[in-house]
Amino acid sequence: MKITVPAGSLRPARTTTVALGDVEVTLDDHDRTRPFLVLHGGGGVASVRGFANLLAERTHARVIVPTHPGFGGTARPAGPATTRDLAATYIALLDRLELADVTVIGNSFGGWVAAEMALLGSPRLSGAVIVDGIGIEVEGHQMTSVRGLAPAELAKLSWHDPAKAPRPPAVGGSGPSPDLAALASYAGPAMSDPTLLERLRGLDLPVHVIWGESDGIVTPEYGKAYAAAIPMSVFTVLPGSGHLPQLETPEELLGAITDLGN
Repeated sequence: MKITVPAGSLRPARTTTVALGDVEVTLDDHDRTRPFLVLHGGGGVASVRGFANLLAERTHARVIVPTHPGFGGTARPAGPATTRDLAATYIALLDRLELADVTVIGNSFGGWVAAEMALLGSPRLSGAVIVDGIGIEVEGHQMTSVRGLAPAELAKLSWHDPAKAPRPPAVGGSGPSPDLAALASYAGPAMSDPTLLERLRGLDLPVHVIWGESDGIVTPEYGKAYAAAIPMSVFTVLPGSGHLPQLETPEELLGAITDLGN
């Protein structure tokens, strides 16, 4: 395990690389007390780092933020090959770190991974929070394809107020970014699993499903279907927020999570 401490932070997170067989997982570790595992979506780990800091500071919790292998310039091994494989990798990570009473929080693709983790039945997990997750298939409420969209079009779908969306960094070369290529390799061309919705009906874990009211990628009706499939679920809609509440309305997202004791 290699540990480096980023400079310029009063309460720094440890950036750690953990070897799990042939897979190396790079993660930010905000070490406090109660453990949270925060999983990013297709926007990469930068899309959740600020919220992880907020969560750690406000709750005095231990907050761990992995970078999915293949994202952010990290190595993409042959395995894990699918979203379920990635979920199993993170359960193995919790085992390696010997964590208990963990709440996993996932946004977008990270929400799908969180759902798959919950389905694995690990005693290390005590709850899950799915924030504008993808992965299920809902008749009449399909996920909006974002392939090939210009940044301004993507911002309109992702943000309640597109003017707040950060300007994307310039990317050289042609073809999809490495992060998007890694996402497609885990999620598949449909970005969903036709078996997931039915499998969630047997889930025996408290799950809080939180949705941005203005999400144009997966609508609140899609979110309601997510929650309705899970026996021990609560559904919360965040006004004034889109697909990325951790960026657009982080205080409201934190309040929704902590109000229910997640």
